[in-house]
Amino acid sequence: MILITLDGLRLEEVFTGADQRLMIEELGVKEPDVLVQRYIRPTPQEQRAALMPFLWSRVGKDGWIAGDVLQDSIVKVTNGLYFSYPGYNELLTGRADARVNSNAKRYNDNLTVLEWLLGQPEIERVAAYCSWDVFPFIINDHRSQVYVNAGWTPLTVGVPEVIAELNFAAENLFHEWEGVRYDAFTTAGALQEMKQQAPRVLYVALGETDDWAHAGRYDRYLLSAQQNDFFISQLWNATQGMDAYRDNTTFIVTSDHGRGDGRNGWKSHSLTLPGSERIWVAAFGAGVQRLGIDQGGKYEQAQIAATVANAIGYDFAASAKEIAPPLPIFKPQ
Repeated sequence: MILITLDGLRLEEVFTGADQRLMIEELGVKEPDVLVQRYIRPTPQEQRAALMPFLWSRVGKDGWIAGDVLQDSIVKVTNGLYFSYPGYNELLTGRADARVNSNAKRYNDNLTVLEWLLGQPEIERVAAYCSWDVFPFIINDHRSQVYVNAGWTPLTVGVPEVIAELNFAAENLFHEWEGVRYDAFTTAGALQEMKQQAPRVLYVALGETDDWAHAGRYDRYLLSAQQNDFFISQLWNATQGMDAYRDNTTFIVTSDHGRGDGRNGWKSHSLTLPGSERIWVAAFGAGVQRLGIDQGGKYEQAQIAATVANAIGYDFAASAKEIAPPLPIFKPQ
């Protein structure tokens, strides 16, 4: 089971592709004409496929996606704050918690589905590779014993020569953000983890989409979304080349919060910025029974945690009454 989050990637880009209104120099776009040529197409369907070709190819084969407001499909964040730590807490623990109200590096008191699954007798390893350096606190790696590699922390798992080269590059490249590692290194670490340890549950948390949006760089926001789509394809291709994962692995892809709209609103997210409460979620691979673009469904971010467990035959929602039920995308057990 592989869970992937793309920090703050708006449902607008996911379902309708790049927004030409934002391809302007005032929003940091260096070459608007190049961006138009790369991403703008005659229809929203073609535009979204130009931005995230792998995701949409999977939805068309063995996948499901929800959150398209034009199809009256809603996936709502319930924590009322609409920023990262509360969002990740909600989607990983199955419930919102009013005590989680900042992005401060404080160890999470709540039990995540990752920790709960690692506590099951049949599951020997759960790992998380995350671009944002707050994730060891969100997952509470000290208590949970989930392996968490986050931020610019050196990679440790994998072929020694490969790990050494990745760490050399990461250490010597310019760091755009000290608290957020480039997603390419996070993905490379996750791929090494899969090949070396084959964890039963792998969480990959990518972060650049949110940071480029906050920086007001729509061109790099789009590029990061497209790169993230490529990274997801690489993780999928890796599963198809390994006996431990081939044909028995479910992917769930989602985001921690939405964003606003317009020339300024798209850059940020908050309880006062409409659109921040709406996200999207996709699933594909083994066991996914409901296919295509959801129509008319009403879901909550909190349902993702139990869905992660449900994907490999466990009932996380039964462990506590506050935990939201799984999304109805798998065959009833």
